[in-house]
Amino acid sequence: MWKTILRRIMLMIPQIIILSVLIFLLAQAMPGDPFTGLINPNQDPKVIEAMRESAGLNDPWYTQYFRWIGNALQGDFGQSFLYKRPVADLIGERVVNTLYLSILTVIFTYIIAIPLGMLAGRYQNSILDKAVVIYNFFSFAVPTFIFGLITLFFFGYRLGWFPTSGSQTIGLTGGFFVEVLDKLKYIMLPALTQAFLATAVTIQYLRSEVIDSKSLDFVRTARSKGVPTSKVFSRHIFRNAALPMASQMGYEITSLIAGSVVIEKIFGYPGVGKLFIDSIAQRDYTVITSLVLILGIATLVGTLLSDIIMSIVDPRIRIQ
Repeated sequence: MWKTILRRIMLMIPQIIILSVLIFLLAQAMPGDPFTGLINPNQDPKVIEAMRESAGLNDPWYTQYFRWIGNALQGDFGQSFLYKRPVADLIGERVVNTLYLSILTVIFTYIIAIPLGMLAGRYQNSILDKAVVIYNFFSFAVPTFIFGLITLFFFGYRLGWFPTSGSQTIGLTGGFFVEVLDKLKYIMLPALTQAFLATAVTIQYLRSEVIDSKSLDFVRTARSKGVPTSKVFSRHIFRNAALPMASQMGYEITSLIAGSVVIEKIFGYPGVGKLFIDSIAQRDYTVITSLVLILGIATLVGTLLSDIIMSIVDPRIRIQ
């Protein structure tokens, strides 16, 4: 198992190199530059050119790439043109908020998806099953930005149950637990919104696996021994049906981190996703390239985690 993990990690090195080159070239191909819109249009062109020269933007692309990747290996991702701060510090602050949002979203996703998937599979073709299927189609088909705007308007502005932007109350005092509750108040609505739309795949996987598992030999054996139906479903069928869900867990967490862009922008939540959108709008190349590289590496790590989780959950598929 450990040899395979080490081999997978070694295989990730050329993938990361190729990814970094593609990211850098795509960022270079974007129209404009970091100074677009940030300087006076009546400014002397010589002064603007001097600023580009000072920032190294007139160097050949390969020179800029090796300078960027060399600094990145030392933990220096450069200076943000927009925020006038080190990119590493900027991302470090935002990634914590995104991690909180992603973890809470995953928890809500499984709290919603597991009971619905199990009940839909257990009572196949019933009214309950049809209701779950309709909900599943809804969550799969509705665009994130539309559902996010609806929940923000209804629960944030109309009812006032949740804050409409930010991640915490400024100047709040009262200790650790008060701060935690305050953060939860800001994260709850975006996390629930994202979770409702992220349940479709898990529900469909679980429902299909439960339906297939009901006719397998080990289930018939358990029933013939007089095992109660509730235990058959909770101890036998669920354990077998949860394997595909477990295999996606590591990848799902990283994909949520990358996929929080729309939710964070709609709810004004200061995470990595909102930072990414703002950086694109302002041509902040150093932040864009660093974020895409980090998220790409996180995706590769998530795929590796999925394989490891799968081997732990199902000993029959141990990594050799």
